[in-house]
Order: sequence, then structure tokens, then C-alpha cells
Amino acid sequence: MSLMHRREFLSRSARAASGAVFSLHPLARRLLALPPIASKFRANDTVTLGRTGIQTSRLAMGTGTVGSEHHSHQTALGVQGLAAVLLNGYDQGLRFFDAADSYGSHPHVAEALKHVDRSKVTVLTKTFSRDADGVKADLDRFRRELGTDYLDIVLMHCVTEPDWSTRYRPVMDVLSEAKQKGIIRAHGCSCHTIEALRVAAKSPWVEVDLARINPIGAYMDADPDTVVSVLREMRAAGKGIVGMKILGQGSLRNKQDEAFKYALGLDVLDAFTVGAESVAEQNDVVRRIAAVA
Repeated sequence: MSLMHRREFLSRSARAASGAVFSLHPLARRLLALPPIASKFRANDTVTLGRTGIQTSRLAMGTGTVGSEHHSHQTALGVQGLAAVLLNGYDQGLRFFDAADSYGSHPHVAEALKHVDRSKVTVLTKTFSRDADGVKADLDRFRRELGTDYLDIVLMHCVTEPDWSTRYRPVMDVLSEAKQKGIIRAHGCSCHTIEALRVAAKSPWVEVDLARINPIGAYMDADPDTVVSVLREMRAAGKGIVGMKILGQGSLRNKQDEAFKYALGLDVLDAFTVGAESVAEQNDVVRRIAAVA
């Protein structure tokens, strides 16, 4: 091959390689953009949620896959069935129970709590009430349903309004007072629009945020890069950040390793929640988290 032909060949090869990079699937591009994961991660690692002082496991056991109207994929397992999954996780060092009134999972979590050391478990739940009286009633009812004197984390569920931090100030005041009385240990919100997420990042009241994040933008508030930029602002402010929709509500069921690698490599999440629908599925999630890192 002549020098001229070699140069032309190398030039064409370089252009082809460049084109291949730019044609990569968005998931692959985002994984390539992450720095190498420098340390080992395990589902049962002990993490601290922001500046709350609450220590729990890196993996939270979700109870609300497609959760609404007091039902979810997990509650469909029945009280004993879901409690068995939670207790299986507890036996592996998972200490984070992620519940909500709208999932209908309080009785299931309560059953699991009967068989563990309550002081070693972080119980997170969520309220859809948007007025002071409703939240006060919820705090009393939630504790009865869960069979516990206190709640570790209570979130305003599914916040969407760009003015939520002023519109729902009475709700926030009730939760602040509950924290002062020792009824709850921390408060915050789960956000379902990018506008609400941006407000949460700036609000001193938000101590814990439940944020939707995965590498393909499935069921998220905005594209992953936009959401991550807001989460970095949250992290800098000392808020506890718990990721949800890590598997894109099933969209990444066949790309779980990539999804976990993305979540772990971001360096913005204190913890993340995944809802397993069986003991075998939960065991697989725990194994994969250790393997990808």
C-alpha cells in the first residue's frame, strides 16, 4: 500500500471510528462518560443520608413498583409474601424499608418490623396530603399502621408544582414540628417534575429527596444530564438523595448491570431503592450491585 493510500485508509478509519462513537446508544455514551468506579460497592454498605445523621443501607427495599391507589406489584404478594422479601433483605444487611400510603404497603412493612430490631431499620414513608390537618392525621395513622412509635423519614409524595414550597408551607410546618417532637427524624419530598426538583434543591427545608434517575431517562423529570446537574446541587447543599426508577420501571430489566453501574458511578446518590417481586429477584439485585462495581 502506497503512502498516499495508507493515509487515505487511516483517514477513513478515523472518520468511521468517530462516527461509531457518536452513534452509540445513549446508555453506552453515558456509561463511557463516567469515571471508572474506584471502590467496591455492596447493597448492604452503611451510608449516611446527607446531613440528617440517618445511617442505613445503600439499597432500599422498594414496595411500590407501579404503586397507586393502595396497590403495587409488591403488595400483590400479600402481607406475608412481601414481609418475607423484606426479611430476606434484612438477613443480608439491608436496613432501608421504602413504603408509602399510596402503595398500601404499611401492613406489609409492619409485619416485617415485628421480626427485626426496629432501631436498626430506616422506615421511609410518604404522604399525599396537601393540608395541615391531613398530614397530622396521616402521621398518627401511619404510625398505627406500621406499628411504630416514630417514623424515620416522611416525604411529601409526588410533588409537581413549581411553587410547592410556598403553596404547601402549612404541610411543611407540620412535618417540621413533628421532627421537633421526635415523631419523625427527617422530612423532604419525592419530585415528579424538573421544576419541583429544582425548588427542592434550593429549599433549606428539604432534608431528603427521592429522585428519579436512570441512564435512559425512562419515567424521569427530564433528561439524565439535566437531572444529574440538579442532584449535584442538592448534594452540595448536604441533602440526602435517594434514587428511584433506577431500572426505569422495568425499561432496563434486561440492562440491570448497566443501570446499577450508572447509579453507582454518578457519585450523587446516597442510596437508591429497587422493588423486588420475589426473594430470588432480590438476591439477584444484591449480587449484581456487588458485581458491577
